[in-house]
Amino acid sequence: MLKKALRTGCMLVTVAYLSACASTSNQAPQTVVLAQPLQVNYQSEVALARLGQMLNSGEYNQQQMAQLYYERGIVFDRVGLRALARFDFNRAIQMKPDFVEAYNFLGIYFVLAEEFDSAFEAFDSALELAPDYSFAYFYRGIALSYANKPELAVIDVDKYAAEAPNDPYRVIWRYLIQTEANSAEAQSQLQAAIASYKNEDWAWNIARLYVGELSPQDLINSTMDKPSDNQTLAEQLCEAYFYLAKLAQQNGEHQRARSYFKLSLANNVYDFVEHRLALLELKRYEDQ
Repeated sequence: MLKKALRTGCMLVTVAYLSACASTSNQAPQTVVLAQPLQVNYQSEVALARLGQMLNSGEYNQQQMAQLYYERGIVFDRVGLRALARFDFNRAIQMKPDFVEAYNFLGIYFVLAEEFDSAFEAFDSALELAPDYSFAYFYRGIALSYANKPELAVIDVDKYAAEAPNDPYRVIWRYLIQTEANSAEAQSQLQAAIASYKNEDWAWNIARLYVGELSPQDLINSTMDKPSDNQTLAEQLCEAYFYLAKLAQQNGEHQRARSYFKLSLANNVYDFVEHRLALLELKRYEDQ
């Protein structure tokens, strides 16, 4: 059955939950909510054209060219052209060897390619240049986690989370990575963070999912609790389905996890960490 509804000008699609994925737990959502997949917008197309013209003009010095390559790489990344983005980030570093943010982006791409030694080198380079650059700790923690080094990953993600203990995403990622090393401690810290810092930020619903305060269906429903534009809906659904997939993995429900990862990708939120890692997770399943 296909049910369509309009909400604040955007398309909302609700479908019966895939029966093949609903056989192992009565906790699975009974419906799947989809936003209209995000498309490359006019501003991004204009930005790519403008940056290309600037790079070809010959009017800029090496430092300025490095910045232009970096900015174009960000736009390529935002629209899902990752090979072109990686090329531009490399060019930025060649022209400006102390370009911290470019090292961090390259590290992310190395993680997605499971080139972990190169990823560690990139993140280490960023942190040598800027020891307080928190995003490098975050992504290095993710890299260490995927490289099966959970104890080291916890050190990095703890540092990242401690800088903003009221940020629900930092809390969630500390929980996910710490679960691999000490699940009891991870659950205790998550509950303490919810008790101390929970506010109206939608992402706290994800944290509440992991302590059992919300069901998977409750989390999906929460994306529709308040009127919002299609962009916000797509972003929240990208996140919600990714974290539902991680919960399914924790429960050993890998078929369900694969389906959730695919639903996370369906929103085309290319520059979200959840979208990036959903691709990596699906690749890992395919390689098994």
